[in-house]
Amino acid sequence: MNRRRDQVRTPPSVIFSVILAFAIMAAGGVLHVFYKNRQIQVRREIDAIDRRVEHCRLEIRTTEMRMDQLLNRFVIRKQLEENGSKLRPISLAVVEEIDPAPTHRRSVASAAP
Repeated sequence: MNRRRDQVRTPPSVIFSVILAFAIMAAGGVLHVFYKNRQIQVRREIDAIDRRVEHCRLEIRTTEMRMDQLLNRFVIRKQLEENGSKLRPISLAVVEEIDPAPTHRRSVASAAP
């Protein structure tokens, strides 16, 4: 405990600076770990969203395929025959084509007889 009077004494500002430097380093390490962990979580969320998007695209393709199958006229005709429907095919001569262009008449149609 005895020291010489001519020995240089460490000033308190140096000790404070060293403690502050260690605190800053520790805070930097903690923040680095926090940001890295958040980066990993965001990457996992993005991967999960990508998987959901791919699943939805597959569902859309499957639904479109099923719609195409249900709208197939041969399948519809077969189902109508199996259900005993009174609907029958008509010839092409009976079909009327209607012009889709709007007419400029101001008449109003009525559903009541």
